[in-house]
Amino acid sequence: MNAAGQPVKPALTQIPPHMGNLADYATLAREHMEAHAWAHLESGADQGLTLAHNRKAFDQIRLRPEPLADLSQAHTRQNLLGQSLEWPLLLAPVAYQRLAHADGELATARAAMAMRTGMVASTLSSYTLEEIAQAAHTAAQELGRSGPLWFQLYQQTSREHTLSLVRRAEAAGYQALVWTIDAHIKRSSYPLPPGVEAANLRGMPEQRQTSDLMSEHILFGTDLAQSAPTWDDLVWLRAQTQLPLIVKGVLCASAAAKAVTLGADAIIVSNHGGRVLDGAVSPLEILPAIRAAVPAHIPLLMDSGVRHGTDVLKAIALGASAVMVGRPQMHALAVAGMLGVAHMLYLLRAEFELSMAQTGCQIIENIEKNLLTTYQM
Repeated sequence: MNAAGQPVKPALTQIPPHMGNLADYATLAREHMEAHAWAHLESGADQGLTLAHNRKAFDQIRLRPEPLADLSQAHTRQNLLGQSLEWPLLLAPVAYQRLAHADGELATARAAMAMRTGMVASTLSSYTLEEIAQAAHTAAQELGRSGPLWFQLYQQTSREHTLSLVRRAEAAGYQALVWTIDAHIKRSSYPLPPGVEAANLRGMPEQRQTSDLMSEHILFGTDLAQSAPTWDDLVWLRAQTQLPLIVKGVLCASAAAKAVTLGADAIIVSNHGGRVLDGAVSPLEILPAIRAAVPAHIPLLMDSGVRHGTDVLKAIALGASAVMVGRPQMHALAVAGMLGVAHMLYLLRAEFELSMAQTGCQIIENIEKNLLTTYQM
């Protein structure tokens, strides 16, 4: 049953004419996902304060229109870590995409390539990283269009298993590693339904800690806490691969600077979509401080709360090189599979190009902080 208590509707084979923005997909997706899966997807940590604050941070910023710019040579292209990015947005790593659609990450990968958009495949994907890479490669060949394909790495309980994932990603043709450091320890009470699993982790120990009133340890002193990522792990990981290494889940300027010193090629400023620590700072509001703390040539990406093309522009104006979107992938995937994800990306890019045109920005480098003003709600 879906969130409305009705039978879950199958994915559509064409886009309804009223679908004009990402909110429309979020509204309709409730009818196309099982109720518990929907609740899990939409939830934030504890009271949901961080989840709400992520959007408020964007909504408090206003844009200053700049008319009369020459847009005849305008474009959204840039080079990121030596890779061509058609526009400054990537699909963030989202786990267990078969919760939204039977084709899961395979459909998302095909849509990303079709829309020339980068995709980051999750360690906790419901198809293997090799299957996702093959789907992306095949789509790119058939369509003559592609985008970067990166692999998001969760540290495992042993370095042997972590390194196995790295080597598999390298062999499959992934172009960067996104080492995620903020979600090793988080609350999760959602039991995966039959047929959905962490396909990449078959045969590896499960990283989960449960306790009750009589447990000797709640979190501290457990294997889960002892295997949490550390600076030593970053040094070790940097020595294991020649792929660009991106550290995701940073909300502290000093930590970002240290990560770069120890070998990170880029930073993703993120609070994991408000799913980990309630009351955490929003990535958007800490972005300028992190930009000031790391060398200018180090790319900064950000996620958590991006829902509009104007959000992309605001983030870039505050120091981001590109942004990432998470939950909207699942909304669009649930509604219309690959077609839905492709259309969702089209809507976002159209909004972004419109925002660039209205603020007089011909290229990404024209997007600067002087386009913004703050409005207190």
